[in-house]
Amino acid sequence: MKKPFLLLIPALATFGLTQCQTSKPTATAAATAPATAPAPAQQKEYKYQTVEGDPLKARIYTLDNGLTVYLSDYDDAPRIQTYLAVRAGSKNDPATATGLAHYLEHMVFKGTSKLGSQNWTAEKPELDKIEALYEQYRSQRNDPAARKRTYHQIDSISSVAAKYAVANEYDKVMGAIGAKGSNAYTSVEQTVYQEDIPSNQIEKWAAIQSERLGEMVPRLFHTELEAVYEEKNSGLDNDFLKEYEALNRSLYQKHQYGTQTTIGTIEHLQNPSITEIKRYFEKYYVPNNVALCLSGDLDYDQTIRIIDQYFGKLPNKPVAAFTPAQEAPLTAPLVKEVIGPDAENVMLGFRFPGTTSREALVLRMVDKILSNGQAGLIDLNLNQKQTVLQAASFTDINNDYSSHILYATPRQGRSWSKCATCCSRS
Repeated sequence: MKKPFLLLIPALATFGLTQCQTSKPTATAAATAPATAPAPAQQKEYKYQTVEGDPLKARIYTLDNGLTVYLSDYDDAPRIQTYLAVRAGSKNDPATATGLAHYLEHMVFKGTSKLGSQNWTAEKPELDKIEALYEQYRSQRNDPAARKRTYHQIDSISSVAAKYAVANEYDKVMGAIGAKGSNAYTSVEQTVYQEDIPSNQIEKWAAIQSERLGEMVPRLFHTELEAVYEEKNSGLDNDFLKEYEALNRSLYQKHQYGTQTTIGTIEHLQNPSITEIKRYFEKYYVPNNVALCLSGDLDYDQTIRIIDQYFGKLPNKPVAAFTPAQEAPLTAPLVKEVIGPDAENVMLGFRFPGTTSREALVLRMVDKILSNGQAGLIDLNLNQKQTVLQAASFTDINNDYSSHILYATPRQGRSWSKCATCCSRS
């Protein structure tokens, strides 16, 4: 499930954090009770940071359990756009179970022991059986007959477990509070869940989302696998995607950016592991590895108190830092050919340092100079002059490395090599 989105974090990343401030409790009228009356309990104060020059005046809080919260207030409409971002994506997938982060993203929508079940006491033993059978199924790769028998058991028990599940209950609950745009996406670096909610439903949103962050139940695993298969199959028919994956394999011969994909391999999708998915969830879906980003018609003090009330009780745990593989320098061009039904085209890729580097900042600017849809050099010299059928420039800027890609489809009668030369000269 992928949709483009606008997040306030990138705008903040280009500035330095400034002074730490304190979110004051709302002032109350002076008490008129006798002096002997007990003093009211003082509300907790929340310190926050701001970014100099930020026009949104966003506040950045860190709860006691490590959860980072970005809040930005604007009152164009009585709604709040929310993002729950987990600092873990497909580069964190085990090499033996690629596609895991993306599949987990699907599972998070299936609910918890409280959300999505008619009878958790009866459902859990069936789900435990299914998990054990999938591990057995994975171990039978070289025994087709045994795999067939095991899969029949999985199918049979899944039918029993499904009787206790409430299909799409998460969507129904979010719809009941007026949420729109329930979605999520998985990339190499992060997994992000988004909602657009009425501003007066912030507490219900917090209750539901903290429940999801605290527990994941892999129900309806059997049927959801078909949806993931469909995503994989659509990619196999996409020449652009195949070409892009081949380019990444050439640019990143050691790093996960090139050695594995977000959707995963066919072999791994055909041998899923619920156990591995649970381990991933328990390892990375912890508050000190998560950021909440809310922007809209909100009250800073009230919102952070509500978030702390529901998310602050989640326990944190250490998360090991990711150690990226070091790529060897590219000393000569690498050329790969991808065969497919679409018209001939060319894709040129260049490798750069990661997002915090000066080169990544320059790369963003160069990309827009080359291609911005109207007056970039590629727009003016290639597209508008119809030198090619289509040409573009885009970037893929990630934590460990970045890529700059030039893409073009030649006109009839012109070779892709000539097209590549035109792109380079632009």
